[in-house]
Amino acid sequence: MAGFLTTHVLDTARGCPAQGLRIDLYRIDGETRTHLKTLVTNDDGRTDEQILPENAFATGVYELVFHAGAYLDAAGTPPEEPRFLDVVPLRFGMSDAAHYHVPLLLSPFGYSTYRGS
Repeated sequence: MAGFLTTHVLDTARGCPAQGLRIDLYRIDGETRTHLKTLVTNDDGRTDEQILPENAFATGVYELVFHAGAYLDAAGTPPEEPRFLDVVPLRFGMSDAAHYHVPLLLSPFGYSTYRGS
């Protein structure tokens, strides 16, 4: 089985997929953080392509950066200055060639994640 990475972002406060949320992918190698890709979620809160497809997959440490504040602003969530959640970084390891699914459940005042399937 070849490895790849996907996500799904759900707005738990509004009860819908988080459409239009920008996500940056970084590879972490010691103290070096390398930007690999920027994607935006579609109508279903997913990206139109795999975040890290099979042909680019490598084990190691990665970081997904979810731009929650900009999404919440665009979604019409009442603003606050500063926002409680603005940028949500999730750092995780991928140790074998498998499907890694890293969802984000988001609200203006909290989030959770897990390794999905």
